[in-house]
Amino acid sequence: MDRDTVWHHIDNQRLELADLIDEIDARDRALWDTPSLCAGWTVRNVAAHLTHSTIGMPRMFFEAARSGFRFNAVVNRMAVSDDRSPAQIAANLRAVVGSRRHPPGTTERDPLTDVLVHTQDICVPLGIDRPMPVDAAVAAAERVWNADFPFHARKRLAGTRLVATDADFTVGEGREVAAPISALLMLLTGRE
Repeated sequence: MDRDTVWHHIDNQRLELADLIDEIDARDRALWDTPSLCAGWTVRNVAAHLTHSTIGMPRMFFEAARSGFRFNAVVNRMAVSDDRSPAQIAANLRAVVGSRRHPPGTTERDPLTDVLVHTQDICVPLGIDRPMPVDAAVAAAERVWNADFPFHARKRLAGTRLVATDADFTVGEGREVAAPISALLMLLTGRE
């Protein structure tokens, strides 16, 4: 998948997620405190986290320094301390549509992976069925499989062959797990 197509998917997913955030907030504000699929994070924390990938370099450096330049610590601290309202988070997602900024040391497939997986982290606990675009899920799954950090998928899934039942995606060797690409992407990123 070429870069422009990846960014097109990111933009669409951000807009759709912003609309979903508005719908969830209108339905029941208490839903924001629902535990997400991300251990220790609520639905609100995950939604806020999705806006952090476009933060400018000076602020990102400041936030990293505050957390001792430990990746997981800075990501967690920023997510759990972000107290913006759902409306503000949705507005921020809409405002970054068209931005091609992503964190240093990453590619455009990383924010794609983030928005696809974290949208499910929000939707699944709330009982919302939200399909992933198959081609985008394949691109994200390829990125996760080929990059060690932060998921270590090859190591965690050693001895397993993953086969998508709805896309051209097969990785690994060993005991076969066949599932839709969206389920495989969730497995690759540590969701069971």
